[in-house]
Amino acid sequence: MAEQSLIEWTDATWNPWHGCIKVSPGCKNCYMYRGKERWGRDPRAVVRSRTTFADPLRWSEPRLIFACSWSDWFIKDADPWRAEAWNIIRKTPHHTYQILTKHPERIAQSLPSDWGKGWPNVWLGVSIENHNYIFRKDILCQIPSSIRFVSAEPLLGPIDFGPLDGIRWIITGGESGPNARPMHPDWARAIRIQCKAAKIAYFHKQNGGTKMVSGTWGGRMLDGKTWDAMPAFVSDKPLPHLGFDDA
Repeated sequence: MAEQSLIEWTDATWNPWHGCIKVSPGCKNCYMYRGKERWGRDPRAVVRSRTTFADPLRWSEPRLIFACSWSDWFIKDADPWRAEAWNIIRKTPHHTYQILTKHPERIAQSLPSDWGKGWPNVWLGVSIENHNYIFRKDILCQIPSSIRFVSAEPLLGPIDFGPLDGIRWIITGGESGPNARPMHPDWARAIRIQCKAAKIAYFHKQNGGTKMVSGTWGGRMLDGKTWDAMPAFVSDKPLPHLGFDDA
């Protein structure tokens, strides 16, 4: 069975390769870098996993799987292995894969030949930490996908997403760890308001910081409640209740 992920918006993580290169301010305090350096390894060296590459083939029970939590699916260094990883996804339609990237400009050239309008069991997302990186959303919206999403984590400043046509889900979260930069709650609130107006799912992962509250960094409560909406799994069906009520 897959090991339960500690990331609130997924069931399991899968790392066919690990290691990454920092490309923007959101990478500054990367947890992967901390982990690798603690073990005396170079976090910038992108290497194929010797133990986890084929994990999804062994997981019989359907899972939401966050792919490449310790790297980036579309990083250039992984070009030699990506076709094999796509084939594992192709062979496991019972799983749903969440692929999040800071390299949206490489998505189109890195998709499998039979991608078509998008594979039903793959969600494509981009990380956006502040408004300077809104272009990642614009590139993503040009790529066919069953579900497109945005992770605004670590949220380092206000973001005006503009039109959200084509986006189905936004995650917000504050940075965590010993050198965490603070997230102002108003930044997350403003994104929640944009999601409500666009009628898309909103998920607030954590407030962030250096202290654990009820099992998460800074706690998960925003304005007295948790925000856990997920996109519908099938893109041509309506979204479930989004939980906004009158907030």
